[in-house]
Amino acid sequence: MPFASLGLTADLLRAIAAQGYTSPTSIQSQAIPTILEGRDVLAGAQTGTGKTAAFALPMLQLLEARPRRGKSRLQPRALVLTPTRELAAQVAESFLAYGEHSRLRTTVIFGGVGFEPQRQTLRRGVDVLVATPGRLLDHAGQGTVDLSAIEILVLDEADRMLDMGFIHDIRKVLALLPKERQNLLFSATYSADIKRLADGLLNNPALIEVARRNSAAETVAQQVYRVDKAGKRDLLIHLIEDGQWFQVLVFTRTKHGANRLSEQLQRAGIEAAAIHGNKSQGARTRALAGFKDGSVRVLVATDIAARGLDIERLPHVVNYELPNVPEDYVHRIGRTGRAGESGLAVSLVDREEQGFLKDIQRLLKRDIEVVPLPAFTPRKLPAATPASGRDAGESGNARHGAGRHRNNAQPQGEAPARARKRRPRRRPRQASDNVR
Repeated sequence: MPFASLGLTADLLRAIAAQGYTSPTSIQSQAIPTILEGRDVLAGAQTGTGKTAAFALPMLQLLEARPRRGKSRLQPRALVLTPTRELAAQVAESFLAYGEHSRLRTTVIFGGVGFEPQRQTLRRGVDVLVATPGRLLDHAGQGTVDLSAIEILVLDEADRMLDMGFIHDIRKVLALLPKERQNLLFSATYSADIKRLADGLLNNPALIEVARRNSAAETVAQQVYRVDKAGKRDLLIHLIEDGQWFQVLVFTRTKHGANRLSEQLQRAGIEAAAIHGNKSQGARTRALAGFKDGSVRVLVATDIAARGLDIERLPHVVNYELPNVPEDYVHRIGRTGRAGESGLAVSLVDREEQGFLKDIQRLLKRDIEVVPLPAFTPRKLPAATPASGRDAGESGNARHGAGRHRNNAQPQGEAPARARKRRPRRRPRQASDNVR
């Protein structure tokens, strides 16, 4: 089925072709015509299925065809809420790419960066606003954005927003929106909380599912190694080197653990970088850019990076430590096997994590293959150098800017509005309304 059969305009088809896409994914072929009809949608879509285009394309077409409701430049017409900065930046990038031939303006706002540059961007006018909930409420409270003219609302990765404690912020945002609007809710997993949110938000929604609920992508092969905690590092090094893995996303449970493992991999001669909430904005940008351009072989991340990281053809994901929330396992391994590509997800499981593994298998409704431990000789690592403690987990290439991501947004979660603390004011780089 070609995109042209979905009822999209010539300008959008030109933009799609420029991105190199020839045929829609399952979620796109189902969601685009439904959204163009003006219906509310509840979509169960795994990450990597093309869900951003599934809502961005029809939204752009609907907004272009309708007269503006609001009279003020501070009144956006569409709102996309996301759980993390990285995802917000990437969603905004998609709107800009698909709206290349449109007169609509897209702006992204999120926490952790300066408020004033965002206020100035909003004053220039916005049609599509992509935001994290807490920073959006900050702007609404300061009167720098008016949400009373929203025509379309999207909750993207709604399950993750609930997991991160955003339910109260979401309710506050909903109270600022007009009652008459189109609502689109996308979630990789379903829970009782998601059902309650959907029941209160959506009006006679079309239900779209492109995969079994709470399931991992069928293109991802999953394996488990049962290994003592003390042997995990050596096994990981062996798997990377023996398997000649050159792009590996590794998940740890803590920020300190991510830093420590990244530093140990570097001492083993494997270029690695860590990405988590305590990293500076510049460090996270450089680490992710280095991973994408290949100068960083292993990116060690906490769960905050499980959503929003969009890396084409990522072949390997490793759970160095299993998450204690089963749904997070689905989000983690969803970084690979995207857009129909195959991928491998490996979990290193010690005795203390057996309960976590059982919970994950119960969620997936299947057992994960247990692979025998390979025979290898652990490598003795050289002693840590003072330089490695300067910014543990950040590689030399990453420190010196091995390529740059064109957004300043990062895979950093934003605390709910009620829990955020004031930080000393500073003026970090801010994404402009062109997200460049």
